[in-house]
Amino acid sequence: MTNARKNILIFVITIVIIVLIFLLTFLIGRVPMNDESATGNTAGNLNNGGYFCEADGRVYFANVYDNNALYSMNPDETDMRKLNSGSVSSINAAGKYLYYAMTSGSGNSGENGLGYLRQTSGIYRSNLKGKSVVSLDRCHIVSMQLCGNYLYYEKYDNDAGTSLDKILINKKDKQTVANEIINPNCYINGRIYYAGTAEDHYLHALDISTDTDSVVWRGNVWNPIVQDGYVYYMDVSENYRLCRYSLSADTVEVLTNERIDMFNVYGTYIYYQVSSADTPALKRMMIDGSAQETVQEGVFQNINITSSYVYFNGFNEMVPIYKTSTFGPVNVTTFDAAKQAAVENIG
Repeated sequence: MTNARKNILIFVITIVIIVLIFLLTFLIGRVPMNDESATGNTAGNLNNGGYFCEADGRVYFANVYDNNALYSMNPDETDMRKLNSGSVSSINAAGKYLYYAMTSGSGNSGENGLGYLRQTSGIYRSNLKGKSVVSLDRCHIVSMQLCGNYLYYEKYDNDAGTSLDKILINKKDKQTVANEIINPNCYINGRIYYAGTAEDHYLHALDISTDTDSVVWRGNVWNPIVQDGYVYYMDVSENYRLCRYSLSADTVEVLTNERIDMFNVYGTYIYYQVSSADTPALKRMMIDGSAQETVQEGVFQNINITSSYVYFNGFNEMVPIYKTSTFGPVNVTTFDAAKQAAVENIG
């Protein structure tokens, strides 16, 4: 083979290698898109801080015993793993990724590439193992939901105030949707359902295909959760009692006349915190308001639900974390598996 042919062959091989490297880099860095119906977490969990999120047989959660670090486990609390050390909330999961709000970094430049996140706040994306962390927006997050391929998030700025923003999961097309308070947590069938705050407390819907708003129902609602054709909500005009509104029949059912502080809907159950000076309690009922029973007496918050357990903690008392079976008989215990995992990882 002549020198000229050798040089041509070397040149061709070099070009092929460069092209292959370029294609491999592109494929590795490419973020696959979701189905437009994809959501990152239940509206009820996100309304309660988004500290637990279940997806594809795994539960991702903020372990309060380890400064709200991101952990994962099976729904029965086995195979518990620490994913990263940032303090997280508003956890979303879909496809190959996790999305969450982070209020601080790991403080260790050698751990998962998170050293640069020290003392920062914002939205982050990682793979399901907590690796390959990407900052999507540095801001203070109030609430966040994955709506198809966009993250819609309510954020607060000391100068600009509160706004609803959105960004593609691949970090493109970041824009402000509205300069007002809009809770994006309840997303279903291409629409974000939320309670108006600027001029009314009506039930609104934001069509994410056009980001246009419409009034669905002129009720007086707070923290709406849409499930199976019903809107579960706190009735602002009637001392925050719990009701549900039928989208098809245009009728209202009062589920309890007790004043409530927060609630969560999962399957056939509603868990809710009764606000009372004398007899406060976490209770549960069926979604039609029947079979009301007390879960635990006292004042509780952060009601997060998975397929196996309901997790909650005392008001202004981050530990212990309590739990009871989601669908089985009430039997309140503490989330000891998370505490033990924290001891092992911190130690």
